[in-house]
Amino acid sequence: MHAGITRRQFLAAASAAPCLRPLWCRAGEATPTRRPNILFFLADDQRNDTLGCAGHRIVRTPVIDRLAAAGVRFDNAFVTTPICAASRASLFTGLAERTHRYTFGTPPVAGTFARASYPMLLRQAGYRTGFFGKYGVDMEVKPEEMFDEFSLQFRPYHLNGRHIDEINTDRAIAFLHSSGTTQPFCLSVCFGSPHGDDGNKTPGQTGHYPVIPAAMDMYRDVKVPLPRLSAPAVFNALPEFLKTSEGRIRFFWCLDTPEKYQKNMQAYFGMISGIDIMIGRVLKTLHEQGLDDNTVIIYTADNGLFMGERGLSGKWNHYEQSLRVPLIICDPRLRAAQRGRVVGPMALNIDIPATVLDYAGVKIPRHYQGFSLAPLVRGGTVGSWRADFCCEHLMNSETIPKWEGVRGQRFVYARYFGQTPPYEFLHDLKSDPDELVNLATKGTHKGVLDGMRTRRWQSGRDLV
Repeated sequence: MHAGITRRQFLAAASAAPCLRPLWCRAGEATPTRRPNILFFLADDQRNDTLGCAGHRIVRTPVIDRLAAAGVRFDNAFVTTPICAASRASLFTGLAERTHRYTFGTPPVAGTFARASYPMLLRQAGYRTGFFGKYGVDMEVKPEEMFDEFSLQFRPYHLNGRHIDEINTDRAIAFLHSSGTTQPFCLSVCFGSPHGDDGNKTPGQTGHYPVIPAAMDMYRDVKVPLPRLSAPAVFNALPEFLKTSEGRIRFFWCLDTPEKYQKNMQAYFGMISGIDIMIGRVLKTLHEQGLDDNTVIIYTADNGLFMGERGLSGKWNHYEQSLRVPLIICDPRLRAAQRGRVVGPMALNIDIPATVLDYAGVKIPRHYQGFSLAPLVRGGTVGSWRADFCCEHLMNSETIPKWEGVRGQRFVYARYFGQTPPYEFLHDLKSDPDELVNLATKGTHKGVLDGMRTRRWQSGRDLV
C-alpha cells in the first residue's frame, strides 16, 4: 500500500475490474484458431514511469498492473516525435514524422499512407473497426472509410455534465456489446487524459487536470515530492532557447508554486488512475461478452511529459522525460512462463501498426518503418534488433525549437537546427543517466559525436 492512499481508495480502484482474474487464468490454453481481436488503449501525455507496475511510489494503476502481470511490459519504449499530432500519425501509419510529414499546421497525412494505416488494412481484411476518443490527426482518407463505428470527440473535457473520457468509454463498451465471436474486431480507445486542459489554468482536479468522479479524491491527501531534477542549477544549465521555450512557459501555468505543484500533480495522478478505472470497465465487458480469451490488448501513450524536471512542463524535446512512454502488450494466449516479463529491447510508437497487423495475420506494408513486437512478446528470437533510433520534432513554432537526433543504447544526440549556429547535445547515459552533462560542448567524444552527426534518415526500414 502506497503512502497517502487508504485501503478503501485502493479497493475502490481495484474493484473497477473484478472479472480480470478469469481472463488471465485462461492464458496458456490452446491457441484459438480464429483471428484475435485487438484492443488498443492510448493515453495522452503519460511518460513511462507513471504506473504502479513501473515502480511509481504514488500512482495507483491496479488494472494496468494486471495487464503487465499477464502480458509483457517494454521497459524501453519511445516515441520518435514527442508531440501528439505527429506521434498519432506515426501510430496509424508506422512512419516517422519526416516521412508522413504530419504535425500541427501541416497538410493532412497523404492518402497513400492513410490507406495503408492499420485500421484501413484491418477493415479490408474483414475486421470490424472502432475508434473512440482523441483522433488527433487529419488524413486525406475520411474516418468513415477507416472505421465501422467511431466518435472523435475529446474536448471539451465535460459534455452534458459528464467527463468526455467516460462518455467515450461507454461508446467503446457499446461497441463490445454489439460484437460477436465470428467477426474479429479492432477497437481503439484513445483517452484525452491525462493531458491538461490548456484553456483552464486553475490548479487542481476541477481545473487544469480534470479528473473523472471515480478518482476524484484518490490523491487529495497525498503530498507529492518535488521532482528529483528540480534544483535551480539544473534549469540554469539549459541553453537560453530552452529556458524561454514552451516547456518553461507551461511550467508557469501549473508547477511554479508549491500550491500549484501539489494540486496539479495530485490531479494529474488522479487522471491516470481514472484511465485505469475506465480500462477496467472495458475489460469487464470484454469478459462478460466472452471475448477476453482471444483479444490482444495494447496500452501505450503518445508522448512523455515533464512534471517539473529541469524547470519544465510539457514535452517536445530530446530528453528522456519527453521520449519515453509506457508500453504493455497482453496476449491471453501466452503460456504462463511468457507472462509478466519486462523486456529491454527498444520499442517505438512506429512499431505499433506492424504489431497489430502481425497479430491479425495481415501483411505488413513494405514501406512501414517499424517492426512487429509480437515475437518479443512471445519470447522468441528476432535476430538483430535496433540499437538506436532517429527522433525529431519538426513543427513550425516560435516557442518549440526544432531538432533532430539519435537515441542510442548509451549515447543520445540532438541537433537543434533552428538556432544560429545549430546547437548540439551529446549525453552519455551510462555515466550520466540524467543527461545533465553536454559532451558536445566539452570537446571530448569526438568520434561518437561525428558518428551521431552522420547517422542519416533513410527511406523505408533503414530508418531504424
